[in-house]
Amino acid sequence: MSGTDISHRNDVGGLFRAHYPWLCAQLRQHLGASSSVEDIAAEAFVQLLEAPAPVLIREPRALLSTIARRLIYQLWRRRDLERQHLDQLRHADQPSTPSPEELAQLTQALDGLDRTLARLPGKVRATFLLSRVDGLTYPQIAAELGISPRSVSAYMTRSQALCTRHSANQFLNQRSA
Repeated sequence: MSGTDISHRNDVGGLFRAHYPWLCAQLRQHLGASSSVEDIAAEAFVQLLEAPAPVLIREPRALLSTIARRLIYQLWRRRDLERQHLDQLRHADQPSTPSPEELAQLTQALDGLDRTLARLPGKVRATFLLSRVDGLTYPQIAAELGISPRSVSAYMTRSQALCTRHSANQFLNQRSA
């Protein structure tokens, strides 16, 4: 670990101690007493730690607010996607309604995919979600995230490889059960 890495970790640690309670209070204004408040606040600091090139942070609260707002949007998009999928299941012309066990398996699969995606760095995960959930094109994603189209392509390749491994693991787990 280089001196820059240790310095960056110490800087983010100081920011965490100084601003975590404030960020949680801000998030409670948007999310209420949700259990997601602490998760989103912690994820905002994780994203600061994972920043590819540590920079001097002049306005930490503004930066943390921006990161947290993006995480809230991702949470809302994921919840909307889950609701849409469950609505589709309810309204599908199927001879039978999915059993509670099937719904539980689907929820577990979505939770597993969410945990898998959570292992990706912030921009890689955001690239994947903007493409697959929001349907943005690579140039639109590049403009949205302020990265090059080549980076978008590399991030998508990385996230799709992780999803493929996740699917393979799910398949193997189902066969062994």
